[in-house]
Amino acid sequence: MKRTRVKICGIARPEDAMAASELGADAVGLVFAASPRQVSLGHAVDIVHAVGPFVSRVGVFADQPIAFIREVVAAVALDSIQLSGSEPPDLAAAVDLPVVKAVHIGLREDVARYRSYPADWFLLDAPPVGGQMGGTGTAFDWQLVDDLPWDRGRMVVAGGLKPENVGEVIARVRPAAVDVSSGVEREPGIKDPAKIEAFIAAVAEADERLTSLEGLRE
Repeated sequence: MKRTRVKICGIARPEDAMAASELGADAVGLVFAASPRQVSLGHAVDIVHAVGPFVSRVGVFADQPIAFIREVVAAVALDSIQLSGSEPPDLAAAVDLPVVKAVHIGLREDVARYRSYPADWFLLDAPPVGGQMGGTGTAFDWQLVDDLPWDRGRMVVAGGLKPENVGEVIARVRPAAVDVSSGVEREPGIKDPAKIEAFIAAVAEADERLTSLEGLRE
């Protein structure tokens, strides 16, 4: 059975990192860019110590210098880097970890500039709201992914996801992974374990439905 991976982003407390790990998340995101969920370098170290050994740690940046990214990478046990701003290709190529490039989709033309971008995965998100690059609870038009230039196995869908609608986006887009932040929170930066559990369960249910449908077609 194909399994859609789950990233819980905007982790700002060690207890939330531990809860995400224990409830079955595949990855957690720590935000180092300006955001209600931004964490300091010292606090990030405390958070990653609470992450389970088999959970990927993703550092989220937005239009920050490569020197700062390298400083964070040296201090925090990150597994990959998410670039959520307008970073040029040469910056992505200079990062010594796998790169997730966030693409903020408002129009089909928004994708063209990233067609040959040197990233390992592409995270599809809604356009910025009030200057905030992510975690806004806003969805984009999922129909816009139909003609994207990347294989679905390299796509991560974010933007306004929650337990109630994540099954729909999995059925519609069939991405490699889904990314949630505000949809599993009590308030910005404070995760709700019950919502995390419900989100991960909804992803598993969507995967099972797809597997059953594919079996019927064979």
